[in-house]
Parts: sequence; C-alpha cells; structure tokens
Amino acid sequence: MEKFTTGRFIDPFTDWGFKRLFGSEPHKELLIDFLNQLFLGEREIIDLVYNKNEHPGELAEHRKAVFDLLCTGSNGEQFIIEVQRVYQEYFKDRCLYYTSSLIREQALVGSTKWTYQLKPVYLIGLMDFCFDDSHRDKFLHRIQLTTRDSGEVFYDKLGFIFIEMPKFSKTESELTSELDYWFYLLKNLSKLNKIPLFLRKPVFSKLFNIAEVSNLTKDEKMAYDQSLKAQWDYLNSMDYVEKKGFERGVEKEKLNNARAMKIKGIDNRIISEVTGLSAEQVEAL
Repeated sequence: MEKFTTGRFIDPFTDWGFKRLFGSEPHKELLIDFLNQLFLGEREIIDLVYNKNEHPGELAEHRKAVFDLLCTGSNGEQFIIEVQRVYQEYFKDRCLYYTSSLIREQALVGSTKWTYQLKPVYLIGLMDFCFDDSHRDKFLHRIQLTTRDSGEVFYDKLGFIFIEMPKFSKTESELTSELDYWFYLLKNLSKLNKIPLFLRKPVFSKLFNIAEVSNLTKDEKMAYDQSLKAQWDYLNSMDYVEKKGFERGVEKEKLNNARAMKIKGIDNRIISEVTGLSAEQVEAL
C-alpha cells in the first residue's frame, strides 16, 4: 500500500479520523463535551446513544439518508453531526432533508392516539468550506425557526448549527472559552507536533491519546491512510476540474473577443496578436 507522510495526530476532517475521535461508545464523552459547549447551556447532554447512520426512505423508491453520525440524548433528542470537507452546492438542502427524515420517522404508524408531539432534532454541520452568502467575519451560525418580524423563537425543537472552520482564525492568545479551544483543536490537530499547555485538560488529553497516529494498530493505520488517500484524490480531482474550467473560460473569452474584432473589420493578424489565438483559429471564425 502507498506510504503517506502524516503528522503526529490524525486529521479530524477525514471520514475515518472524525469517526475515530467521536463515533464510538468508548469515546462518547468527547462528543458530549463538544456538544455541550456548542449549545452553551441551552441544552445539557448527559448521555448519548449511537444510532445507525443509514435510514431508508418511507417507500422503496425513496432515497435513503446516510448520516456521518447520529446520536440520541437521554431525553430523546436527536443529533446529526455532519462533516463536510469540500464545498457542496446544496449542502443546506441536504441538511434540511436529513432533519426532515428524522422528524417523519417519529410518526407512530397505526396509532390513533398520537398527538404529533415531537422530540427535538438538531443538526451540526462542521464544514471545511464557507457558504457563498454568509458574512465574511461570522463563522458560527445558529439557526432556528423564528418569527420574521420580532426575531423571537417560534419553534425550539428544530435547530441547525453550522461551523465554517476556514473563518476561525484565532491564535492561542485569543482563545477565551472552552468552545474556542474545541474549534482551535479541530482546525489545527493534524498540524500539531506537541500538545499545547492550555489543552492539557482531561477531555483533551483523552482526545490527543486517541488521535496519536503512533497509537494506531496496523489495520487502523491502513484505514486512516486509505481515508487520507480518498480525500487527497478527490481534492486533486476538484483542482483539475477547476483548472480546466478556468482554461476553457479563458479560451471562450478570447474567441468572443476575436469575433467582435472581426465584425469591426480589424485585420486578422492584429486580432491574433491581441488575443493570442493562432492565425488558423482567427481565420476559422
């Protein structure tokens, strides 16, 4: 298998890396602490149960929902945690679809006494990209159904928290809260060569121990390398597509400019010199 040069700690934005840190019963205290910091006292998570991450549609022809992580709190509230490494045009739509699928599943099929009372559903989107339409200085977005005129919360049992990690730029000296520590850790974990003093707390010590690449078994290291390779291959493919798209755009603009110049009666030789097109390309227009 291909050899990889990795840092001391795993990358939490790989599929395998995130699930290694947060996706199993022995490590759930990490996820509980992170969620409690995110909800800032609005909701206190005492315990979590991990659920299956694949949910079929209501009918056979319906598309199934596949979550990165799905957990249920001790009061029945459900948390979807999605990690999105690269830009996705309809990421908001996908998140709404995911939460809607969990809401729909709460219906008591065949019951004549169901009152439509629902358990809360929350989605946390941990993103390594930024929305096109968000404020450039705001990276943490808390979304609820609110009354448009007053801004008061209309319904508090459906919520979204989106975190645009590229916008989090605080240095160590600027961190002021436990949530800041979490964001700093998630963004920089794979780049750290030593454990910062301010992160030497029990919950973070456990995370560093789990994330240490040298602590992985041979099979775990192979799985992590495979996850890294898949990520790198995808990013390289996207870079290539973007580059080719740019090149095609430049070529199209040159051709359009050349056509406009020909209409104005400009000599083909001058058009070729100005646009960089070959004489044959100009002649063929």
